[in-house]
Parts: sequence; structure tokens; C-alpha cells
Amino acid sequence: MTRPFSARVGDPVWLAEAVDWIETRLGRRVDDVVQPRIRPWSTQLRVVADGSVWWFKANCPAQRFEPALQAVLADLVPGSFDAPAAFDADRGWMLTSDRGPTWGEQDEPGLDQWCALVREAALVQHRLAEHGTVLLGAGVPDCSPATVLSRFDRFVALLADQPPEHPSFLPPELRVQVEQRRPAIEAAAETLQASRLPVTWQHGDLHPWNVFMVGGGPRLFDLGDSQWAHALEILCVPFGWTRERTDLPWEPVLEAYADAWDLPASVIEADWVAAGLTQAVNRVLTWWTCLAEATADEWQEWGEAPRYHLSRVIDP
Repeated sequence: MTRPFSARVGDPVWLAEAVDWIETRLGRRVDDVVQPRIRPWSTQLRVVADGSVWWFKANCPAQRFEPALQAVLADLVPGSFDAPAAFDADRGWMLTSDRGPTWGEQDEPGLDQWCALVREAALVQHRLAEHGTVLLGAGVPDCSPATVLSRFDRFVALLADQPPEHPSFLPPELRVQVEQRRPAIEAAAETLQASRLPVTWQHGDLHPWNVFMVGGGPRLFDLGDSQWAHALEILCVPFGWTRERTDLPWEPVLEAYADAWDLPASVIEADWVAAGLTQAVNRVLTWWTCLAEATADEWQEWGEAPRYHLSRVIDP
């Protein structure tokens, strides 16, 4: 039986192996290593070598594609992503230079910052829309609109088949409500397939705490939730974040995003509603696969997420 990811990366033997890999890539001795956190999907090491700070990240199997993806994105859109200092695609390991505090840590983001962030995201998506073969080849999950309905059916059945004590269990009464939304999800997928916006790279967790400011411009990171999906799905996390954690209005943010595509917001309103449905289904995939190697305690802490996101289709 496979040891849980968190158990593997919490093992001193694994840590010694990781430090050896880092020292080999840097060509110098590591003076200090701190492991700030371990999650079921990733862990980080803060490394000091010759006075310089570096960050090492190891991903669970479902997100092992992140280092290779970051290298590809840094090559395709170098002003928006840092290239890894070193990475091992097979193990999902990556070493990057320290960029200091995130944008969100530097200052509480206001409306102008959120508008700037979604504009940057739209410009990146525009550049990447023609590179689907490369991104999918790097391991990014294909969550394009044409794949959503089958994913919905799969997870309805999968979560309903879990034992009742499982944190992701979909009880019969909730299953009925979710399944009643199947025609709406099918229609949403069809709407997005006809959209003026493309299928492209979707960050999956876009907010100012996943952005560094470098030379006055944003550099996006923490790419493990990335998907190949309809462009507008990238706005679902910013929408939820601003609605639940701030009193900022949403309409100017949506307008800023649409403007970056040279479109009025009114043109993408129907697409935006549809993207709320498809992103809910696609988000289930992220959570379910990230928890594939979780411990029982980790399932208790995080395991409601797949059911929560699937049930979002009832009221997106």
C-alpha cells in the first residue's frame, strides 16, 4: 500500500534526499532548511545557501505536472512567470529563487489591484490559447467544456457510492438536487463551446497571495491547480474571494477582465454564468485527485471539499 504523501515528505530520509538534490542543483552546501507546512497535495522547504534564500516544492502525484508547467509558461510568457532554477518532472520537485512577500502580503489588495490582476490573467490566457498541445503535454488536466458533462456524471456516481461516513459522501437527497442540474450543466458547456472567449490555461486559484510583484509587474505562481478550461473559469476564485472576504464591487473586476479581451462585459455575461457551473464541476476533480493519497485525518480536515464544489451547481 502506498504511504500517504504527507507521511513520505515528513520522513527524515525523504528530507535528506531532497536536501541532497537541492545541493547538487545549486552546487553549494545548504546552511538551513525549514519545512513550513505539509499538505496532502504539496510541501515546501525554505532553504538558505550562502546567504541566499530558495524555495523547494514537492507535489503529490496529481499535481506533479507543476514544475514542468512552470518551465513551459516561463518560456512562453517570460514576463509573467519565473523559470524554475531546477526541477525534476518525474518527481514533481521544483526549486525557485525567493521573491519576498507576495502581493497580498505587501498590502491589502483594493479594487485597482484586483482589476490589474485579472487583466494580467486575461493577457496571459490570450497568449496561451494557441498552446494547448504543449500545456496538455506538460500534464495539465483537460477540463475543456466538452469534457465537463461526463466529469459531472462520474463524480455524482463516485461521491454517492462512498460510505455514509466518508467526508465526501453525497447523500441521496442532495444527489437528487445535484442531478436535477444536469441539463443546466449541459447547456452551460454548450454555451462555452460557442463563446467568443477561448479554451485556454486556467490558474485554478488566482488571488494576490499567489502573485509576486517583480519590477512593477505581477509574476504568477502556485500553479498546481491549473487546468485547460474555458477562459472565464479563472475568475471564479477572484469572484468568491472578493465576495466573501471584502466589500469590493464585482462588476468593475469583470469589466476589467472583459476589456483585456477587447470586449464589453455585456458580451460575456451569459458565458460568465455558464463558467460558474463548469468550474464547480472541474474544481471537484482538483480536490478529489489532490486527496488521493491523504491520511484519514487529512480526509476529515479537507474531504468535504469535493462534495461542496459539486453541490455548488445547485446555486453557482
